Amino acid sequence: MLKANFSKQLDRFPLNVNINLGNEIAVLSGPSGSGKTTTLNCIAGLQHPDDGFIQLGGNVLFKGKQKPAPVQNRKVGYVFQNYALFPHMTVKKNIEYGAKDASLTSQLIDAVGIDHLMNKYPAQISGGEKQRVALARALATQPNLLLLDEPFSSLDHQTKVQCQQELVRLHKLWKIPILLVTHDRHEAESLGHRILHIEKGVLKEDK
Repeated sequence: MLKANFSKQLDRFPLNVNINLGNEIAVLSGPSGSGKTTTLNCIAGLQHPDDGFIQLGGNVLFKGKQKPAPVQNRKVGYVFQNYALFPHMTVKKNIEYGAKDASLTSQLIDAVGIDHLMNKYPAQISGGEKQRVALARALATQPNLLLLDEPFSSLDHQTKVQCQQELVRLHKLWKIPILLVTHDRHEAESLGHRILHIEKGVLKEDK
């Protein structure tokens, strides 16, 4: 369970977030510059709120003026929009980076269908393959929460649909909260158990 209630002053407006997320897929939508990525970054620990709290399970990640939990201790998986794979590492090394369990890593590689890519480098694989590698790498850390920032935006339609189906299947297996950012209304409605909309820093849930 993710519980987050925090505020952060952005350049043009204050960001106010109040989210309670169980083992479900919640989609965060809204126009560019509305605070979507900042919300994910605050939960992941890459940025810090000005006030409030963030709690994941029994672990307090952020609370007011207390020292925030370090990124590496938060048990949060993050798939960035550009995938952020290490270019100098093979696919295998990328996935093993931060992995907790070799047998789980092997299962993930099979689950997302990338066993044939192990010795390739990120520059040698397609966008859809990079997305699968990034997803496997994030899950290999055994996170209690998965964040995805527009992970399908650069993919062609067929690859996008395949990767969306893969995400839904993996969610059923892992049963952890997932918070996914998208601009695509159809994607939000097809993937999300809940749809959250943010505009000018104000977060509301679509009914």
